[in-house]
Amino acid sequence: MPIREALAEDAAGIAAVHVLSWRAAYRDLLPGPYLDALDVEERTATWRARLTAPERPTVLVETGPDERVRAFSCFRAWPDEEFDRRTTAELAALYALPEVWGTGVGRALLAATTEALVATGFRTAALWVFAGNARGRRFYEAAGWRADGEVLREETGGRMLEELRYRGVLFV
Repeated sequence: MPIREALAEDAAGIAAVHVLSWRAAYRDLLPGPYLDALDVEERTATWRARLTAPERPTVLVETGPDERVRAFSCFRAWPDEEFDRRTTAELAALYALPEVWGTGVGRALLAATTEALVATGFRTAALWVFAGNARGRRFYEAAGWRADGEVLREETGGRMLEELRYRGVLFV
């Protein structure tokens, strides 16, 4: 599975994965009209800006045989003072097209992301996952990530949702 660092021209593919994965993964958590209103063009502009920013996060993409983006991950140093930003990263996103769920694409991307995190100097990482996202939680737990007890409540799409913080020690 080809996995590489994202380029600005990958923004539309990343945006499509982002929108389609949210619509499938969160259909039981978020209102349908909110998910239907997610806009690939708007997300494309957001991702293009991220990919060209001077302080850009690291974004990896997995591309299929047709070189179309099928999955992506995004990480950066932990965004606040709670953890040492030199050694702790935030895995801000890891999404895949629903058509590749269960095929190993996500596991391969997480493994490549872990390698990139370690190569960048990070030793631990944390991420936020919706408490009601059982599939996502199983995915991270199978890879050795564990909830650390920190809970964040945020309104998304007009619903108050809990997010659980998961942490992982990085090994390659």
